[in-house]
Amino acid sequence: MQKKEIGIVSLFSGCGGLDLGFEQVGDYKTLWANDFKHEACETFRKHFGDIIVEGDIEQIDPYTDKTIPNCDLVLGGFPCQDFSIIWKRPGLNGERGNLYKSFLRFVDAKKPKAFVAENVKGILTANGKKAIKQIIEDFQNIEPGYFVIPHLYDFAEYGVPEYRERVLIVGIRIDTGFKFEHPAPTHGNGEGLLPFVTVGEAFEGVENVPYNNEFLKVQERTKKIISLIPEGGNFTSIPKDSPYYVKGMISHVYRRIHRNEPSKTIIAAGGGGTWGYHYPENRPLTNRERARIQSFPDDFIFYGNTTEVRRQIGNAVPPVGVHAIAKALKPLFLSDYPRIDLKAEQDKLMSLSFEERLKLITK
Repeated sequence: MQKKEIGIVSLFSGCGGLDLGFEQVGDYKTLWANDFKHEACETFRKHFGDIIVEGDIEQIDPYTDKTIPNCDLVLGGFPCQDFSIIWKRPGLNGERGNLYKSFLRFVDAKKPKAFVAENVKGILTANGKKAIKQIIEDFQNIEPGYFVIPHLYDFAEYGVPEYRERVLIVGIRIDTGFKFEHPAPTHGNGEGLLPFVTVGEAFEGVENVPYNNEFLKVQERTKKIISLIPEGGNFTSIPKDSPYYVKGMISHVYRRIHRNEPSKTIIAAGGGGTWGYHYPENRPLTNRERARIQSFPDDFIFYGNTTEVRRQIGNAVPPVGVHAIAKALKPLFLSDYPRIDLKAEQDKLMSLSFEERLKLITK
């Protein structure tokens, strides 16, 4: 008996890290995608086929556009800048904060059995938690209703060689009766867990990869600055009376990898020494090294100049990090689960205060 293909509509797709992670576990297939960034679309198209529409999602009408297929699952990481804890956080009041409403429109139009939306940790506290409250309630109110369960993941706990905290908001259509639980961590220091994957392990043989592996030009002063920073350290390791002392606002500045640990979070853009730096070599990481940290396979080639490739990698969801959630959702699409009364479950939750509800569903 042939297994059912689980069709995905992918939004804010970037280079396709989230889609790749789902497809890697089998049965899932991305049918249609959208992003506005040309270089990311080129990368996506090379790996998933000519299924990505390049352009402004706010100009696409999922209710009337017949080229957008019906689907089982909507995936996407709606823009996170307005929710980020690194930058100022206007939240839903920000210029890009309301782009989640485009995600909402697609879910409303296609009525998938489930959706998975990825965002930064700051979404849980933006606007005094009013942002996450509004987002949850908006998805709940889509007919026939969705049971919405956000959860904060650290992808290092799911086999990625990188400490990267992201919120995954999962919505299950109420009438499916599918009880979803976010999967427990697989990696860590606790009993029964696999050890964290380290940068040293991730970098084995990376020098032999021919794609996206260019060394960047680096000034002699920068080399000297990096030489003063120990393995795993950052700009704060440089003595304040040193002629090479630099001020930094965030911990990413002149951050060096530690070979025996997962990397700190890879970011998409920024100057001032935010590229991420090798150890023991006194140089920035190559984009292929960054891709290894983000758990992309070596045959996943990124298109564009080095700055654009860095942006694609840093904005991506690490594919390996979502394997567990993709597996946990599979029974829903393959109709292999005991049904429960999700509406009754939701009614119970709604009888609690929002603070109590949020604590329960994000634990």
